[in-house]
This record gives sequence, C-alpha cells and structure tokens, in this order.
Amino acid sequence: MRVEVIVRLKNGVLDPQGKAIHNALESLGHTNIQEVNVGKAIILEIDSKEVEEVKKQVHLMCDTLLANTVIEDYQIKL
Repeated sequence: MRVEVIVRLKNGVLDPQGKAIHNALESLGHTNIQEVNVGKAIILEIDSKEVEEVKKQVHLMCDTLLANTVIEDYQIKL
C-alpha cells in the first residue's frame, strides 16, 4: 500500500525557508504571491492490505519520528 505523509509547520510557527522563497520569487517579478509555506512529503510503501492497521502504524511513525508534533502538523493520504 502506498502512503503519502505531508508534514507542514503549524500556523503561527515562523517559516524562514518559506520567507526566503517568497522574497526570491518577488525579486524575479512574481509580485502576486501572498505567502509561501514549505513542508515535506514522505512516501511510504507498506506491505499490508489492512487499511486501519496501516493508518495506526503511520500515525505512530509520524508521532515518533516523521513529524515534530510540537511545531508541525501532518496529513496522511492512502
């Protein structure tokens, strides 16, 4: 089963990488960009057909390693 985990900074957490990209885009003439947020996508191939078990396993992975849940949120797509 293919699982995609999207990890992003929580609202209110400063995103210096997003700000740097925003400034670079503006300097290239893209002045209509209001905000840039940077995150990461983690693609997992899991050998299982049991959807609920995979969801529990991936949540555990996110909570213990893949995301810093103090400052990041994550979304799981099966």
